Amino acid sequence: MARPPLPPFTPETAAQKARMAEDAWNSRDPARVALAYTEQSQWRNRAEFFAGRDLIEQFLARKWQRELDYRLIKEVWAFTDNRIAVRFAYEWRDDSGQWYRSHGNEQWQFDAEGLMERREASINDVRIAESDRKFTWSLGRRPDEHPGLTELGL
Repeated sequence: MARPPLPPFTPETAAQKARMAEDAWNSRDPARVALAYTEQSQWRNRAEFFAGRDLIEQFLARKWQRELDYRLIKEVWAFTDNRIAVRFAYEWRDDSGQWYRSHGNEQWQFDAEGLMERREASINDVRIAESDRKFTWSLGRRPDEHPGLTELGL
């Protein structure tokens, strides 16, 4: 099952791949997101290491049960033939109502069919006041007119 755009990446296709990932993650649908990864995709997320689409889906389900009102922006940092590095930020609140902005970077490696076979994510969380939120669109896809990370100064 091919997931275009396929490597080797260009500036345009790397940006398209990052936006497609952002849109999928903003859906908060673990099954939808997991389909972008190979069956044995290797992940590092913070201090967790695991492999496989089933474990990815389970991880995401747990994540979005804990990280409420999740909104994400991804931006390409660099790319080569079959790899893309992105920086990202997302905002979410916990069940007590405390808001956070999580910042990080990811390194992605894709197979020839455009499925991600490796994902490494480093993430830091910062408590923010609700009045400091910058990602306030309705849940789901970020509107095209909403500024990206660079435009927001993040």
